[in-house]
Amino acid sequence: MKMNITAALLAGTVLITLAGCSAAPEVTTTAATQITASSKDTAETTTEETTVTATFETVTQTEETTAVTEAARSMTLKIGEKIVPVTWENNASVEELKKLASSGLTIKMSKYGGFEQVGSIGHNITSNDKQTKTAPGDIVLYSGNQLVVFYGSNSWAYTRLGKINLSKSELKELLGKKDVTVTLSVE
Repeated sequence: MKMNITAALLAGTVLITLAGCSAAPEVTTTAATQITASSKDTAETTTEETTVTATFETVTQTEETTAVTEAARSMTLKIGEKIVPVTWENNASVEELKKLASSGLTIKMSKYGGFEQVGSIGHNITSNDKQTKTAPGDIVLYSGNQLVVFYGSNSWAYTRLGKINLSKSELKELLGKKDVTVTLSVE
């Protein structure tokens, strides 16, 4: 593909007109007069105009475009019938969980230890477990295939997935009374 690039300096402003690019630039310098007009006045300025001719190759990046589009979509967490606000981590585990959630992922959770709800994702996903002290609202991955949502705290090796942005009392009310169902979806 061949294109011309015309650059002109006009009163300290660079104007660039793209008509093409090439790998081996050809530069031509000429003197030109640029006229700027408005409805009330006309100004005339002499500038030096440079024409650069270059070629470039266009590469289709379908996979990257798809990845960017997928990353831009957000994952929603619903506990029972309530959508809860979550700040998700930026890691491979969350990206894999997002792929599973793209067709809707429902997880039956069970109360455990008086401080968390645990449920099987149904698949193993990438994990990067680190010794962690959790706090109410933390969402973690345990053993590569268990989603854990905390309404209390614990210390164990987990992969952080996100944080529910609710108060400790709201979390205890939502998670501390009975087993719940969690639904993950991507918008």
